[in-house]
Amino acid sequence: MTALEEYDRIEAAGLWRPSPDVQRTDAIASIGDATLVITDLRERPLAHWSLPAVCRANPGELPAVYHPDGDPGETLELAESEHHVIEKIEQIRSAIERKRPHPGRLRLVVFLLVILSVVLASVFWLPGALRRHAVAVLPEVNRAEIGSALLERIQTVSGAPCNSGRISALEQLAQRVTPDGSLPPNLLVMRDGVRDTASLPGNTILVGRNLLEDFEEPSVVAGYLITEQARVGQEDPLEVLLRHSGVVENIRLLTTGNVSEDVLQAYAEDLLTEPPAQIEEQSLLAAFEDRGIASSPYAYALDVSGESTLGLIEADPLIGAQPLPILSDADWLRLQGLCGG
Repeated sequence: MTALEEYDRIEAAGLWRPSPDVQRTDAIASIGDATLVITDLRERPLAHWSLPAVCRANPGELPAVYHPDGDPGETLELAESEHHVIEKIEQIRSAIERKRPHPGRLRLVVFLLVILSVVLASVFWLPGALRRHAVAVLPEVNRAEIGSALLERIQTVSGAPCNSGRISALEQLAQRVTPDGSLPPNLLVMRDGVRDTASLPGNTILVGRNLLEDFEEPSVVAGYLITEQARVGQEDPLEVLLRHSGVVENIRLLTTGNVSEDVLQAYAEDLLTEPPAQIEEQSLLAAFEDRGIASSPYAYALDVSGESTLGLIEADPLIGAQPLPILSDADWLRLQGLCGG
């Protein structure tokens, strides 16, 4: 055995007995390459113990008492005076122990890894999985209820929407900016608090009155609505709300279909103050092209110099084309006066 190469026949005097009911006998214990050989004083063999199977009955105590693994009745007792031999035996036992497999340690490591995996999953995977599941299974009626509850809280800042009922011009605008096959959003023009656009669960988009009153043509508000729809396609408004609320609120939504008052209030405030998510330019240009609406008016509304929105200007999909009108002049004038001037 490699671990035992430094030991070359070390001997010590001791007391040996084959069983508890037999008197102890003077003996010589010799440490060989891989065995502990016990002989009488005439060097007649009494026992051969395999070193890997030698156990100590009284660790840390003297005289040291050893026995073969599985047979504590057969013992070898070494007095304190044989401390150099005791130390060698202990070194050998430690070296052998280090080379043995430790299934208990492996089980502990596996257990700790499982616990770590569960903790990491709870922190990083579970919240996202719960959000995605809630978004996928929540009925439209619950989405609409959550959107209405959010709107109530937003109205404490913004006031009531300017359009309290059906406005045909708004419905036409919603249809014009929505791709074929999709349900047009419900547009609500807000007096204050909403600077540009914001989406609520239930397919509702809030529109700041400035987008109607500060521009001469409807292509600007159409651009903002196309961009807002792109954000909704990128991330569901319900998922954005749930990301603000945490795991407990996600579970509450899945079990009751409702969101707590505190979460709704906090999210309503964040919705009006947080900057909107950015949309990749090529995706946005594709959305403008799909609707047949120019992107340049929207780009100049974002930056009057055009420096930061040059891509939307130079790659405008309708440069040199004659797009279909977004709204008639009469409908656009009606919208501009919707909030009373």
